[in-house]
Amino acid sequence: MPALCRDCLTRFDSGPRCPVCRSPRVVAHAELWDLSIAHMDCDAFYASVEKRDNPELADKPVIIGGGRRGVVSTACYIARIRGVRSAMPMFKALALCPDAVIVKPRMQAYVDASRAIRALMEELTPAIEPLSLDEAFLDLRGTARLHGAPPAVILARLIRRMRDELGLTGSIGLSHNKFLAKIASDLDKPHGFSVIGESETEAFLRPKPVRLIWGVGTSGQESLERAGIRTFDDLLRWDRRDLAARFGSMGDRLWHLARGIDMRRVSRDRPMKSISNETTFHEDTANPDLLDGHLWRMCEKVSDRAKAKDLAGRVVTLKLKRANFALISRRIALHDATQMADRIYRTARGLFDQVGDQGPYRLLGAGLSDLRPAQDGDLSTDLLDPGAARRAGAERATDAIRGRFGADAILKGRALR
Repeated sequence: MPALCRDCLTRFDSGPRCPVCRSPRVVAHAELWDLSIAHMDCDAFYASVEKRDNPELADKPVIIGGGRRGVVSTACYIARIRGVRSAMPMFKALALCPDAVIVKPRMQAYVDASRAIRALMEELTPAIEPLSLDEAFLDLRGTARLHGAPPAVILARLIRRMRDELGLTGSIGLSHNKFLAKIASDLDKPHGFSVIGESETEAFLRPKPVRLIWGVGTSGQESLERAGIRTFDDLLRWDRRDLAARFGSMGDRLWHLARGIDMRRVSRDRPMKSISNETTFHEDTANPDLLDGHLWRMCEKVSDRAKAKDLAGRVVTLKLKRANFALISRRIALHDATQMADRIYRTARGLFDQVGDQGPYRLLGAGLSDLRPAQDGDLSTDLLDPGAARRAGAERATDAIRGRFGADAILKGRALR
């Protein structure tokens, strides 16, 4: 069986250790040299950047987030072993891991690291589809002749260069389509390299829970469970027309994914349809100050991404999920598009006030859609809000200061709630 040493890149017949360097970090699979669609996911990305930049943190549990009244943005694997999870209230995280080091997010450092990783990927293939700062799909079909090695070797070389040149690690999922490559990258984190071959696809999927399907959240799982569908094996027993009748367009997608069929291409220039950010709380909450602080942070992140992409949006969306998993969604179209955090927040806050007191909530999110170039946005003056122009000017000035001195140079008081 084809095998590859992930440390020295030696190719050999299957064995527990590399015959050259004796490393046990070996990946072996019958289709190892034939597969070319990959998903690369960095390991605890924000925390890894912080540990790289401050070696004193190397062996310590690290939590990225705000003060004691804030929430966890992400955590290193040491802290995760103790039970720390994203979106968990900081006081609960510290109760689970009292010796954790709390680090405020440094978004510019993470953006710079992401760009450096992207530059390494660009040397391998132009077919790269980023999903976020720390993960991307790669299509390596047709690159073997260029690089003198099959995609599996090229990917192992990428991870080695990330470690040696950037001080960061990642996990690789390699398969014959995007759906399976993304599943594979999660099978052996951190520092993983997992393969799902075409011949084993159905056997691999059959016993797995349907929650592995990207985009099937808690409410989606509940809908499937009400239909008696918990595993891919359950899904395979459904007729394609019955799935479509029960779940609409999602039903047809489920029919294909149950069989490991995913025809989506790795799309470098896929047009962005919306920008959103959401968080699931570790515990349901109806605390108005906590919810308002979260809403501001969601809107600020949406605004930052819109500004980074030089986009503005005309439709603001608010998303809430109640403790009983009931989903509440509200949206409103603005007179003209915007990318300003203040305007997105005030609009989303108005939608939140319309919902009224229906908490406690387990999830909160904000989004911006109907996107267009930034020069087409924020053109009009709100005569009913004479302070809008002043706040917009202050936000632009804040952006300039943050761009020069870092994301934490200026914070609004509500961001600390």
